[in-house]
Amino acid sequence: MASDSDNAGGPGSPRRAALIYNPIKVAAAAMRASVEKASAAAGWGDPLFFETTPEDLGDGVARTAIDEGADAVLVAGGDGTVRAVSEAMCGTGVPLTIVPSGTGNLLARNLRLPLEDRDKMIRATFEGETAAIDVGFAAMRREDGTHEERAFVVMGGMGLDAAMIANTSPQLKKSVGWVAYVDGAAKSLRTAKPFQVMYQIAGHRLHSTKVQSILFANCGSLPAGLELIPEASVADGELDIVVFQPKGALGWVFVWRRVAWDNSFLRRFRAGREVLKLRTEDSSVIYSRGAGVDVGSTEGAQAVQLDGDEFGTATHVTVRVEPASLVLALPAGHELPV
Repeated sequence: MASDSDNAGGPGSPRRAALIYNPIKVAAAAMRASVEKASAAAGWGDPLFFETTPEDLGDGVARTAIDEGADAVLVAGGDGTVRAVSEAMCGTGVPLTIVPSGTGNLLARNLRLPLEDRDKMIRATFEGETAAIDVGFAAMRREDGTHEERAFVVMGGMGLDAAMIANTSPQLKKSVGWVAYVDGAAKSLRTAKPFQVMYQIAGHRLHSTKVQSILFANCGSLPAGLELIPEASVADGELDIVVFQPKGALGWVFVWRRVAWDNSFLRRFRAGREVLKLRTEDSSVIYSRGAGVDVGSTEGAQAVQLDGDEFGTATHVTVRVEPASLVLALPAGHELPV
């Protein structure tokens, strides 16, 4: 943890914001100067500054910022930093500003925030509006019997999607951004094998099937304009569950058609939506929705990812949603997608 601020003031002191940033992902001096300028213009006190570290991805310093009395928190970093800070901010009621930075910006993209206007997002901390979004939590049971629960704000998964992330080179990702996942996908698909799971969505019956991957999502948009779950909402109090179970090469063609053509193109047009109503559904991709899901692998531990970060392997994952538990600061007039 790194902090270079005095203690927050007591009652009657000016309000103070805290900036949490990943020094690898942002130009620290320029970011800090922008926050100081916006804070002073709004009549707030000197901001608090915290750097993330490999040992503290943002959750620890976020808790410290809240303990020191921060009235608002800004986060600048990659998807992993946003995830970690959101985990700590969940349920506090303190507004969080996402300053787009890093590679994916997946939550910012799903919220349709201005990705290229850093100062606009910083000003939203002091003069914008607020809205609450859902946060997902995944409790993972390891093969050795230990447990760990972590939050996600975009989506998590067990199986091939997590293996793809594990096979993505950090150096390549740093150089070419999200395109690096294509390389990770190619490596993973060569050895991908379906595995047997038992899963049950809250309020629904138990299923037993072989899958390549099972996703639990709070948001539905991916990089490059791909819509994995077009109707996903960050504020409906539910998670979207996607089961991938393609059978052979043709099954993967159906998966790609569903995501890249049906969801990302045809659904944009009225005529395209009419075409989709007439199409016979295949079982390569199955969509469901609920307040949570229990997933258990009957073939040993499987890789798990949350918001694009590896979280090891688990034999069982219990996923739940905390509705409207994270307060976000938004530019004035900005409406969340529904």
